[in-house]
Amino acid sequence: MDLKELGWTDAFAQSFAALNADGTVPGRIALEHTHIYRVLTDSTEWLARVSGRLRHEADDRTDFPAVGDWVAIEPPPQSGEARIRAILPRFSRFSRRAAGDRTEEQIVAANVNTVFLVGGLDQNFNPRRIERYLLVGWDSGAQPVIVLNKADLVDDAESFVSEVRRLGPAVPVHAISTRQPETLDALRQYLTRGQTVGLLGSSGVGKSSIVNQLLGHELMATRDVRIADSRGRHTTTSRQLVVLPGGGVLIDTPGMRELQLWETGDALGGAFADIEERAAECRFRDCRHRTEPGCAVRAAADAGEIPPERLESYHKLRDEQAYQARQQDERAQLDQKRRNKVVTRALNKHLKDKGKA
Repeated sequence: MDLKELGWTDAFAQSFAALNADGTVPGRIALEHTHIYRVLTDSTEWLARVSGRLRHEADDRTDFPAVGDWVAIEPPPQSGEARIRAILPRFSRFSRRAAGDRTEEQIVAANVNTVFLVGGLDQNFNPRRIERYLLVGWDSGAQPVIVLNKADLVDDAESFVSEVRRLGPAVPVHAISTRQPETLDALRQYLTRGQTVGLLGSSGVGKSSIVNQLLGHELMATRDVRIADSRGRHTTTSRQLVVLPGGGVLIDTPGMRELQLWETGDALGGAFADIEERAAECRFRDCRHRTEPGCAVRAAADAGEIPPERLESYHKLRDEQAYQARQQDERAQLDQKRRNKVVTRALNKHLKDKGKA
């Protein structure tokens, strides 16, 4: 396979050459399991593990490969597995807070050009959830595109498109149905040679069905959604990269019951451009748009120009950003204290041993 079909660029070629990693070839992570990866190269695919040095030098889980990463990989011996020696710099990545109580970043997919933020036009339709995914999409470095699946279940899909378009006027919105394959033609414009598209969305919105339709055959398992509440189970249990025969690369991700934000920086301004534009008219530059006098955002909400539920969602996500930032700061301080203790113990031992000598 031509590496350019997998998304290889001159920038990746320069990064690979700078590694001076003799005995390695470039490859792209297609599937990630616990401690083992499936890697595609220009000639074959290998099962691989990270090298001992890469594991030793990793500070956290973001220093390990993720689906979509380009890596320098050492071919396997006659029997055994290949070894991943290095990860090339990422130009985009989707991150969320890892499941559980630890304040840790989890990379969902890397090196994605366009991200399909998939929602369902059934009872699972939730504009507030789409806002959350849109925030992650803006922050990733990829171009977000909102995809409203199951358009066959509603009488007027365009009314939903209009409603969602207000969430991000600059973001393309497409209403499709996997039961009407011709509606997916609108998505193929993003899947040209060398372009990578990721799919993000909650369980039951039909991401795997979209992948199967674009691929032309059933690769991803699908399950029926409960009619009572439109809830789906996690059909896709791991992230996977697939190459389309007509060009383009797709990365499917497991459905998420809850997408906990990671460090989203200034992405809030992209996801809530209408509110940010009004905020420029507030009396105080640091206005939080709650009780401060002269708030242009609240005035617009009172006048019906900004839906109150959208402003409420903005406050909720902004508060979550602040909370996440505090937790990250606290974890960084704890990590620094642990490192200081290790250094102090090592120094004390050195001085003690030197005194004995």
